[in-house]
Amino acid sequence: MAREFEAPDGHAPSAAGTSAYPVEEIAAAWERERPGIPVTSIGIVTPIWQLAKLLGDDRRRVLAGAGVDPATLDLLSVLRRSGEPYTLTTRELSRRSLVTAGAISQRVARAEREGLVTRRPGEGRPRTVLVALTPAGHELIEATVDQVLGREAELVGGLTPEQQEQLAGLLRLLLQDTQRRLGDDRISQVGDD
Repeated sequence: MAREFEAPDGHAPSAAGTSAYPVEEIAAAWERERPGIPVTSIGIVTPIWQLAKLLGDDRRRVLAGAGVDPATLDLLSVLRRSGEPYTLTTRELSRRSLVTAGAISQRVARAEREGLVTRRPGEGRPRTVLVALTPAGHELIEATVDQVLGREAELVGGLTPEQQEQLAGLLRLLLQDTQRRLGDDRISQVGDD
């Protein structure tokens, strides 16, 4: 039988006797209707889906407020994390972003039109294209990262630092094991198809 849930805010199940956490109700209903069916995954997968939706929607709102779309954020972030001089080849951008060369080409073209990056041929390698952050791109990514990471820290702030570390470790294990079981080691962003 599913155990009763106590929310982080200390609220226990409602007076009607139903759990304040609907996932528990779903698992209990399946146990009642289909005794013996494994329901433990409901308490893991369903909240992950719900969190992915909530966090993805919130990130899109933050990015919209900053005037950045997720693809541009990804491009600028990869360049910024590469360190000075904030320049990478399109091939390396594609590899680090886990998207196709065509997708990177579109992202770079859009960011270049917006004055956030520049493109130039690689020295001595005519087919190599180097992409670099412009001062405007650097300024935008600095401000946006502050907003995004500040907001995410706020959203996970209900957990203690120890709980955050434990959850991060468990999620990493679950992701790695799921990738192994599915034979898929790609990492995609929420909303990618």
